[in-house]
Amino acid sequence: MHYVYWLKSTSNDKVYVGFTNDLKRRIKEHNSKNGGKYTKNKGPFTLIYYEGYRSENDAKRRENNLKLHKKAYTQLKTRILESLNLNKS
Repeated sequence: MHYVYWLKSTSNDKVYVGFTNDLKRRIKEHNSKNGGKYTKNKGPFTLIYYEGYRSENDAKRRENNLKLHKKAYTQLKTRILESLNLNKS
């Protein structure tokens, strides 16, 4: 299984979108010094949303869609944060 996931930093309220085939391992990495360039020193992070895909290509395509298409990213981010009552607007 492959995952597109959203993490929220508890230190600065930033949201990060990523892709992995091992969700538990990747979250641990983000919360350690082995996270990605963007998340390094910006944690700790909480998983707020994920989508599962059987195909690695489908998961990568979804991650790229969210990162490259501002409207899709913004709509999903708003929906997620509103469902968690984290949206401050």
